[in-house]
Amino acid sequence: MIPVAEKDFILEKDIQKIVEKNMESIFGIRFIASEFELKDLRVDSLGYDIESNSFVIFEYKRDKNFSVIDQGYAYLSLLINNKAEFVLFHNEKSSMQLKKNEVDWSQSKVIFVSPSFTIYQRKAIGFRDLPIELWEVKTYSNNTVVFNQLQAPEKSESILTISQKSEVVRRVSQEVKVHTEQYHLDKANENIKSIYRELKETILLTGSDIKIKPKAKYVAFVRNTNFADVVIYRNQINLFLNMSKGALNDPRNFARNVSTVGHWGNGDYEVIVSDLTEIGYLSSLIRQSYDKN
Repeated sequence: MIPVAEKDFILEKDIQKIVEKNMESIFGIRFIASEFELKDLRVDSLGYDIESNSFVIFEYKRDKNFSVIDQGYAYLSLLINNKAEFVLFHNEKSSMQLKKNEVDWSQSKVIFVSPSFTIYQRKAIGFRDLPIELWEVKTYSNNTVVFNQLQAPEKSESILTISQKSEVVRRVSQEVKVHTEQYHLDKANENIKSIYRELKETILLTGSDIKIKPKAKYVAFVRNTNFADVVIYRNQINLFLNMSKGALNDPRNFARNVSTVGHWGNGDYEVIVSDLTEIGYLSSLIRQSYDKN
């Protein structure tokens, strides 16, 4: 074994260049442009999340003397109060043209990227509905670069508990929403909640590199991209597998081809789950999508 030394980033610009060149592969977000200035605030990088149809603001830091809550909500307030300007800037920089009503402004978020964050900054993200993410980036002498999203130990309290102290937080929270698994489970009866927990465990057992990302309409299970999306209703669960029509080996015809039908989630196959008597067979379908993605 050979120790590999960590290298320092000399400039914030060095972090910015790495993120902008690799934004889609690291974050799954399409890079739009750098250095967008509006009303005395400058956005380091602007991205667009095609899956959720929302803007993502990136801010890079080398120093530790800043408030993630204050700065994050200042950027979100700028975005929410200047929608037309952001859409216009997007359309000037991108071949994909947007209309203001096509953007899901409720899923906007800010991502801070820094070599390190203080204990106070880590604790500041301990809200279950905070539209702000912290990502640490490290670079090493063998040219390895590591990105790691920081998670607060517990996220039980709502950001709305401090909104009375901040008019900006209150206004932004009225429009920007962070969806959680619990948000989706609140729609379901007790039987479906129990089925979801077992289905979730089955999906997570497929591999060790799976992340859960609740969206506005479904709960996404992600490897490199979404391989399974779960839509929760009161009396059933609709599981979508991110496989193209004809690619799924399904001799029992569990999955329905929805390639020509509008639906939430990714992929051409849907499985309606109302019990888990065939969980073993279902896991084989999930594995195929996991391997493909």
